[in-house]
Amino acid sequence: MSKRPKKSSAEQPTSGLPLGLNQIPLLKILSAQDRQQVLSEMTETRYGKGQYIFREGDPTEYFHIVKEGSVKCVKSSLDGKECTLKVLMPGDLFCCDASAFDGASHPGTAQPMGDVSVLRMKKEAYFKMLRRNPDAAMEVIRYLGSRLNEAQEKAKVLALDSADQRLASLLASLAERSGVREPSGIRLTVRLTRQDMANMVGVTTETAIRIMARFKKDRLVTGTAARLVIRDLPRLKLLAST
Repeated sequence: MSKRPKKSSAEQPTSGLPLGLNQIPLLKILSAQDRQQVLSEMTETRYGKGQYIFREGDPTEYFHIVKEGSVKCVKSSLDGKECTLKVLMPGDLFCCDASAFDGASHPGTAQPMGDVSVLRMKKEAYFKMLRRNPDAAMEVIRYLGSRLNEAQEKAKVLALDSADQRLASLLASLAERSGVREPSGIRLTVRLTRQDMANMVGVTTETAIRIMARFKKDRLVTGTAARLVIRDLPRLKLLAST
């Protein structure tokens, strides 16, 4: 992997942050006073494509929240191959989940998918907030449980579903999470390269390109990686489930 690049700008306090903390699932149940306390303990950093937020093996010192843009979490093998584990959208909290709680290092790498803005909070401050708020602690438990269910579901999909089903399922999920409805269909706001798609569904880039060509021929999707539009979401979801 490339050398550690410098951050595109210095960290800045989040005073006057446009994204209200009450919109972030894990913090929405906090009181206004507690949210203000959390706000004062967060910093905001901007990253560009080609940089990284943390690397596999780095210590887990912070909880991170996507403010703007999208981030992919990547796992690398010893021979340099990569697997994209998940894509994170605005409002998503990420820290390699359980690693932040048990003191282990990051098991994967977090990379921007274009220009992104990320909020981060030292995990010690986050833990103090959870101790003060049992309801927030329960929310974290539910959050980790949902992440575990997602991992188990992905393992099942990779083991049992065809490549076409896996890619259809990925596109349908992204359309529901980050799609913007337009006259021609649902435009994905996250920009995935064919290699990103291939890594996320466990196929070669060439296979992903062939499947996307079929999807376009069948008028399921249109456009390019920079501007991909889902033309027929119901049919895409049907393909994913059959």
